[in-house]
Amino acid sequence: MDQLQFDPSRQLLGAQCSGALMLAKLNLLRGVPACTDLTSKPWSKKRSGSAESVVLRRGKCRHCGGCLASQYLAAWVIARLVGVEEAGKAIHYVAPVGRSSCT
Repeated sequence: MDQLQFDPSRQLLGAQCSGALMLAKLNLLRGVPACTDLTSKPWSKKRSGSAESVVLRRGKCRHCGGCLASQYLAAWVIARLVGVEEAGKAIHYVAPVGRSSCT
């Protein structure tokens, strides 16, 4: 963990499932509960609280719970880099029914 060098002032940082635990351990969430999978939730709850939301954010860090939540992170990265309209186009086919809009 000591070798990981992240800088949220220059980088977009995304974590899915238990990857949010790494962000918490590196003190990148600073008070924001980690969105994790159900197996990791008890550990997360003890350390920084537990999140019931699908996606949480703190600055340029985003994390989402659940192993099937990668489309949320993908949409966020695409929206940040090329715009919300392009993210909507890219995510349309893989988003769950009723969730194809990025707005």
